[in-house]
Amino acid sequence: MSSEKLTQEEIDAMLNGSASTPEPTPTDTLDQTQVDIIGEIGNISMSQAATTLSDILNHRVTITTPVVSTLKFQEIIDASVTPKVVTTIEFKKGLEGSNLLMMNERDAIIIADLMMDGNGNPENKEFTELELSAVGEAMNQMMGSAATAMATMLERIVDILPPDVEVWKNQNNVTYDRISGDTMVCKIAFQMTVGDFIESEIMQIFTLDTVRNISKIVLADEGEVIQDRELPQPKVEEMTAPIQPTASQDTEGKIGIQKPEFQELTHAGSLKTPRNLDLIMDVPLQFSVMLGESKKTIKDILSLGTGSVVELNKMTDEPLEIYVNGKLIAEGEVVVINESFGIRITNILSKEQRIKHLN
Repeated sequence: MSSEKLTQEEIDAMLNGSASTPEPTPTDTLDQTQVDIIGEIGNISMSQAATTLSDILNHRVTITTPVVSTLKFQEIIDASVTPKVVTTIEFKKGLEGSNLLMMNERDAIIIADLMMDGNGNPENKEFTELELSAVGEAMNQMMGSAATAMATMLERIVDILPPDVEVWKNQNNVTYDRISGDTMVCKIAFQMTVGDFIESEIMQIFTLDTVRNISKIVLADEGEVIQDRELPQPKVEEMTAPIQPTASQDTEGKIGIQKPEFQELTHAGSLKTPRNLDLIMDVPLQFSVMLGESKKTIKDILSLGTGSVVELNKMTDEPLEIYVNGKLIAEGEVVVINESFGIRITNILSKEQRIKHLN
């Protein structure tokens, strides 16, 4: 038996307790910011993919808010209810790595049947080459539109290779050479509904390196020239005089209520949009404005009647909050458009500020 001799410096370090090993780099986890970013990216891109699938099937397709988690790839395989139809999308340009889309085989059969003008209740329960080809075409168009949405959000060209579609018949015999079972991945799970035919889970799977790459691009605000021109930056209209408060207090301590005076809104023209946005222009978004809030007891609410005045926690000179799909994106002020209320945008939140409001 042979042994290596320790140097005096190593012996002294061990005796003094100063010998230490470097802490491992956390390569198998994502921080909260990265989770928020990939969740929002997945939400927008899959919403566009759902819109594309809706056009293909001529039936309404909806997805829920995504649930993001990190786990070993083998755990996903073990938890999967097979058979599963798995679509692999390799990024060709703009991003690195791959993206997997998994759905139940029965759902894929229904999608294929609807694509071939069926009634959504196919008698043939087997997933043949014909159904595989139809689903492959649907996935190709879905993920192509999803890549376009990602390119718009990341402000860079994102190209993908043609999707590879296969069927996992048995979870015990899954052979997938692109990702090893011990690799930590990011799973983004959605509940997808297709008319009255499908209501089940569909999931996206990204490698952690791809998620970190996407997060780095978002946080660094790295722009590229798309289609030989740069994306235009939205310009905020110059603010005019703010709305003057109209409520005053008389000598008896009562609040005098008057109608607010608003300025007329002039048409400022629309910003020119890049051509690659045309594919997602029909994606519906919920636009709402928060005027203010107030916390009341049940007694206070029951005492309200016609003519009652409720004071809000917003001053008259404070900007109003503008939300899109429940996410704060901008601030503005009230204006009048003919005889209707409107909102003039005075400030658009930066990407970092919007990420902070994702939760």
